[in-house]
Amino acid sequence: MGKRKRTDGTLNGASIQAPINGKKTKISKPPANIESTANTKSSEASSPLTIQVVTGSYDRILHGLTATILPDDQVEFADTFLFNAHSSAIRCLALSPPSAPEPGKLQKVMLASGSSDERVNVYNISAHPPALPRHRGREDALSAAAPRRILENPKNRELGTLLHHASTVTRLAFPTRSKLISASEDSTIAVTRTRDWSLLSAIKAPVPKPLGRPSGDTAALGAAPAGVNDFAVHPSMKLMISVSRGERCMRLWNLMTAKKAGVLNFSRDMLQEVGEGKHSSGEGRRVVWGSTEDDDEYCVGFDRDALVFGMDSTPKCRVMPDPRRKIHELCYVTIDKASDSALLAVSTEDGKILFFSTRSEDLAHSSSTTTEGKAKTSLPMAKLVAQVGGKEAGVSGRIKDFGVVRVSSGSDGDSLILAAGSSDGKLRIFKLAVAELKGAGAGTSKAAKTTGKLLGTYETQNRITCVEAFEMIPRPEDVEDSEDDLDEDDEDEQDEDEDED
Repeated sequence: MGKRKRTDGTLNGASIQAPINGKKTKISKPPANIESTANTKSSEASSPLTIQVVTGSYDRILHGLTATILPDDQVEFADTFLFNAHSSAIRCLALSPPSAPEPGKLQKVMLASGSSDERVNVYNISAHPPALPRHRGREDALSAAAPRRILENPKNRELGTLLHHASTVTRLAFPTRSKLISASEDSTIAVTRTRDWSLLSAIKAPVPKPLGRPSGDTAALGAAPAGVNDFAVHPSMKLMISVSRGERCMRLWNLMTAKKAGVLNFSRDMLQEVGEGKHSSGEGRRVVWGSTEDDDEYCVGFDRDALVFGMDSTPKCRVMPDPRRKIHELCYVTIDKASDSALLAVSTEDGKILFFSTRSEDLAHSSSTTTEGKAKTSLPMAKLVAQVGGKEAGVSGRIKDFGVVRVSSGSDGDSLILAAGSSDGKLRIFKLAVAELKGAGAGTSKAAKTTGKLLGTYETQNRITCVEAFEMIPRPEDVEDSEDDLDEDDEDEQDEDEDED
């Protein structure tokens, strides 16, 4: 029976561009080896770990590569895909949770990329490491012609393009596998259902009034800088916080009704605490939800500092120590799943990733004196626990973005794999033990401990803007690739995650 072809079409206002399907190579199942249970367990403990890393760049290149970490901490890199994904610079990436495991089927992860060309491209990528080709000589010939090893995965394919926005796409996120949320400089936040890629709701953020042109403003004459810089969805999936250009405030949204729930203005004292003066924009550039032993919290990042707020929306502490450096990315990293404890990780202009503890007992209180001689109470400072990178590790340029993957290291405990991308085109893989971070957080030393081990560096030859990474799932032995997998994937996507809707 002939294989049916895919046609172009439009789904509920979202223009979907169908890719050209390539023929898939059927992988023969290797013969089963008869081994003892003890040997099987030892081989699993010493099996290599594969991390899928995806980078976007100013050069419009979407680059996927695998980093295989061997038991002796050696890293082997291999390209899985590399192409011009957009007509302008790629600004953001997002990865969905993997699909639910099913007998006889491979798992998939959805990848979304946003760009200055107003488009959101969506892809399906395999959650398993690529299988070695049947013809070894063909792989060697292809790798010999390329500067690096190539392991193309036939399961990676494009799903289409979403045209929900009229300006640069600034942020993407998959809060669940069934929803994709995107933000843009047109001051809209779009919520898309991944089952049929229909637009569920479009949240419109207010456009600020041009009361004054701040320093560094690039808006048109007579207009004001506008657009959503970032958003963060609460783990309950009911609330969302957003920060926008030209606004000295953050907005709380009710995702159940897609309407505004409140506005928190940044006071003059708050902005002075984070180094935002009279001629600064005072806008929040990043926002992220997190949690400690105390309670849930969220962090708003500014140009050179960040503020941590409690659930009552009162400032809890500020983050960056003096001298302050420019912040590029921040996220919470869970170090203790039992107590739901997390550290705040911040990447900076000088090539470091700093880890801060925001627990109440770790905050350092201080006071300052005003020009009138009166004592003024300042916000507490978060405790700097550890740092990765910097000139000591040979990282001199800024870390534009980074991805964190928590992996199990057997008897050694869990470890964190950091994939850090710099604007000079270098992707660095760091490894640090979770127990080491816990020990540094429990210590009383005021000096930050330089931790982590640089496993390897990959030269992408592109100016990296964004990075995402996830741990690949070992390939099931009872599953074979089929030429009809591409057609079956579409039918599976229609039936997937219906219970969440």
